[in-house]
Amino acid sequence: MNQPAALDNQVNMKVVYFLTSVAALGGLLFGYDTAVISGAIGFLQTKFELTAAMKGWAASSAIVGCIFGAMFAGALSDKWGRKKVLILTAILFGVSAIGSAIPRDLTEFTIARFVGGLGVGAASMLSPLYITELAPAAIRGRLVSIYQLAIVLGILLIFFVNMLIQDLGNEAWNVEYGWRWMLGSETLPAILFLVAIFFVPESPRWLMKAGREDEANDVLTKINGPTRAAEIQAEIKSMLQQEKGSLQELFSGSFKKAIMIGMILAIFSQIQGINAIMYYAPEIFKEVGTGTGGAFMQTVIVGVINTLFTWVAIKWVDKSGRKFLLLAGGGGMALSLFVVGLAFYFSWPGWVILFFILAYVACFAASYGPVTWVIISEIFPIRMRGLAMSVATLTLWIAVYLVTQFFPIMIEEIGSYWTFWIFGMMATLAFIFVWLNVPETKGKTLEEIEASWLNVKLRK
Repeated sequence: MNQPAALDNQVNMKVVYFLTSVAALGGLLFGYDTAVISGAIGFLQTKFELTAAMKGWAASSAIVGCIFGAMFAGALSDKWGRKKVLILTAILFGVSAIGSAIPRDLTEFTIARFVGGLGVGAASMLSPLYITELAPAAIRGRLVSIYQLAIVLGILLIFFVNMLIQDLGNEAWNVEYGWRWMLGSETLPAILFLVAIFFVPESPRWLMKAGREDEANDVLTKINGPTRAAEIQAEIKSMLQQEKGSLQELFSGSFKKAIMIGMILAIFSQIQGINAIMYYAPEIFKEVGTGTGGAFMQTVIVGVINTLFTWVAIKWVDKSGRKFLLLAGGGGMALSLFVVGLAFYFSWPGWVILFFILAYVACFAASYGPVTWVIISEIFPIRMRGLAMSVATLTLWIAVYLVTQFFPIMIEEIGSYWTFWIFGMMATLAFIFVWLNVPETKGKTLEEIEASWLNVKLRK
């Protein structure tokens, strides 16, 4: 078993955590933007008289934007740098927040949400990528998991904001105005992210790829100290000489297995139904007889559990390893989903459904939530990392879209119990895939991971 690398005493942890925190704000906006729809969707359905399919489109229109954002962000960040594209995402978040708060019809609403989705899709691959490219190997898993913590904090924050806003007026007020305030509230964190991103440097590994070695050395030295910075630069140079950086190279030869693992893991992380819970939680709880206020409160509880158990991953991802967490959490998710299906089938009390949904969310938060981002941000080669992250993240958002669009239709056509049993089957298949295919990467530098695909030795 690979042993975790020791954390060098020269590492400047203040700098590391500052850069990680700023990049993680992209994750906070990711969570905030995607989960805000959970509070608004019921009122939107009444306001615009939505069918089940239209309801799914209202919720998933942002996800379509995520698909395109993820599709183009990698190539743009490989060309222009990670920082410039992150600035663009912050602007897109702000424009979407304002636009989705003032629409006159469903078309205007979905256009505004699509714009926000472009930002979410881009940030969802760039923020963990940026963190990965500056993180010391010994704590890389922890730092990328902080990005996931920011996502769940964003989700929890908007669940709480939604609850407060819906409590400001009656049903009629919420149908006319409440959902607008929910969506518009994203303007504030978007401005915070835009300002903060100007205070961080460009990714050192991207600078090396761009031939700006002196700038890369400055950043690496601030993080790792001069001795280790020189060693890392030598490793990066060695691996850049091993690659051409083409899309064809990514899908053939030595890197084919890496991209396939990244794509399939990204899909499995979503088709187990997590976003059905995050985007439709109040509607699920209303189905079992909970009132509107109680449904929003239970949704906040979901957010709290999601946040608390993300700390489990932060603590253990660099100790127990990525694969162990995926297997342990994935097994718990499968069991919880099958029980939720049984609870709907036999009409068990609402608290049983709430308990096992919380158990499912806890298992996801401690495993697939953060660990998926850790793995897909670290297993790809330097020269094409942005492109590879785009491909993996693109597949993730396509899976999110399918779940978000078709969840209301599945509930209506085949019932809640079959819907959750299908999610349970997907969780079982994911468990088998991870067991057989996902490698352990804890404690390895990015260059060591890349060398393992190429079967070459690093030149120090």
